[in-house]
Amino acid sequence: IVGIGSTAAYAVLSLRSTGIGFIMITLALGEILWGLAYRWISLTGGDNGISLHTRPEPFGYSLSAPNTFYYTTLVVFLLSVAAMTVFVRSPFGAALMGTRDQPRRMNALGYHVWAIRFWACLMSGLLTSMSGILFVYYTQFISPQTLSLTSSAEVLLMVISGGPGTLLGPIVGAGLVVVVKNVVSGYIERWNFLLGAIFVAIVILMPEGLVPGSAR
Repeated sequence: IVGIGSTAAYAVLSLRSTGIGFIMITLALGEILWGLAYRWISLTGGDNGISLHTRPEPFGYSLSAPNTFYYTTLVVFLLSVAAMTVFVRSPFGAALMGTRDQPRRMNALGYHVWAIRFWACLMSGLLTSMSGILFVYYTQFISPQTLSLTSSAEVLLMVISGGPGTLLGPIVGAGLVVVVKNVVSGYIERWNFLLGAIFVAIVILMPEGLVPGSAR
């Protein structure tokens, strides 16, 4: 509920603009929250963050074991992908694509462009809140660093590299970043340089992203 409420506030402020302006406003709001999290020590713990000693037991089903938590996360992920597939193929998904490509024409046809984008932001906030909760229970720790510009930019790079506007693209982009950070970094000291080179190659060779570019 808190995540959806904060997303609604984000949407009201950021949907006053589109394109690069929309991205800059959302990033600026994220930086404001990052600053508040660092200074509101009584709530967030500041640099020390917040540690969780146990994981929840929904319906008496313990998530403490690694395998149990993994399969629970996998089920949530598959349900989210299925929900997004239905969402994209629904009439509302078609209206959302129309507001993306031809907002003036959609407005002339009687669609409320701002309201469509607002509800899309709420859907995004719901999925983001779910992933944030799973991330906290996975690491059993959360700190203001999670709200930093680096984390926000990393998520954007995942989407851009995989292919925005596709269901499979962000998954592929996220897999690429996670593999380089957690696997390749164990063998290559300057893995950041390698990841940057991969992003540059994607932008030059497949500007639409890995998934659409591979199809092309």
